[in-house]
Amino acid sequence: MKTMSANAKTASLAALLVVAMVGLGFASVPLYNLFCRVTGFGGTTQRYDPVAAAATPKVLSDTISVRFDTNVAPGLPWKFYPEHPTDTVSIGARDMAIFIAQNNSPHDLTGTASFNVTPDAAGKYFTKIQCFCFTQQTLKAGEQIRMPVLFFVDPKIKDDPDADDIEEITLSYTFHPVDGDKKAS
Repeated sequence: MKTMSANAKTASLAALLVVAMVGLGFASVPLYNLFCRVTGFGGTTQRYDPVAAAATPKVLSDTISVRFDTNVAPGLPWKFYPEHPTDTVSIGARDMAIFIAQNNSPHDLTGTASFNVTPDAAGKYFTKIQCFCFTQQTLKAGEQIRMPVLFFVDPKIKDDPDADDIEEITLSYTFHPVDGDKKAS
C-alpha cells in the first residue's frame, strides 16, 4: 500500500479546509439568525408562538414607553410613518400600533421591512404577535394602507438586571424595495 506524499496530504487538507469553510459560510446566516432570535442580540425582537407559549403573560401594573421609528431605504418612493409616535404600555399586556405606508410612485411596488429594538437588552423581551414585517407588502400606485403590529413586553424584563433601567423601548422599521421592483425611480 502506497503512502500519500507530503504534497498530496497538504492538498487534501487544503481541499477539506475549503469545503469546511464553504459549509460554514452557508450555515453562518441561519445560525446567526437563530442566535439573535434566542438572545435578542442586536435588538432582535421575539416572535410569539402560541404553541410554544406556556401561558399568557401576566400583566403587571408597571408600564414602559414604546417609541416608534420609521425609515424608507433609498430607491423606494414610499411615505412611511407611525400613526402615533409613542405609546405607554402595561408590561405583559397586548398592545397594537398602527403604521401607515403610501406608495408615491406611478407603479405598483413591493417592499419588505427590517426591524429592531433599542436598547439591545430589550430585544429578547419585546414580542411581536402579528406584524406587517413578517411578509412583503405590495402597494398599488398611489395606494395608502394602515398596517397593525400586535405586541407585548414580556414581564421577565423586570427580572433582568441588565434591563432594570430601561424606561423606553424604540421599535424601529426600515422599508426596503424588493429586488423585482427596480423600475420605481
